[in-house]
Amino acid sequence: MLLASWAGTYLDLIFVNGGFYSFPVRPFPGVFDINVAFTLILLPLFTAWFLFWAERMPALGRAAFITVLSLAMALAEPLSEKAGWFVHREDWRHLYSVFGYFGFLWLMWTFHRWLRFRA
Repeated sequence: MLLASWAGTYLDLIFVNGGFYSFPVRPFPGVFDINVAFTLILLPLFTAWFLFWAERMPALGRAAFITVLSLAMALAEPLSEKAGWFVHREDWRHLYSVFGYFGFLWLMWTFHRWLRFRA
């Protein structure tokens, strides 16, 4: 879960500082440009939930699961925008998030599997 939090934090810092998106509503706005509640709490919990279920699936099912979750996260972005939690640059496409979450979940799974193999 530490890797999930670390990766989410640094990716958000890169994208926020690059002007791709912002978090108008976030904890400690005077200190952090990113939503630390998401990267330090929600993302690790989501990753733990994902890994719990991914371990119980065959490879094809896991690939489908990662794809569905990636699509769901991209579909949730417009809802976050309407709630005022998230703002994207005008030229942002939610398809970018599909690929981003797919890569993130694949990385989390690969790292998790590598750790289990080493144990």
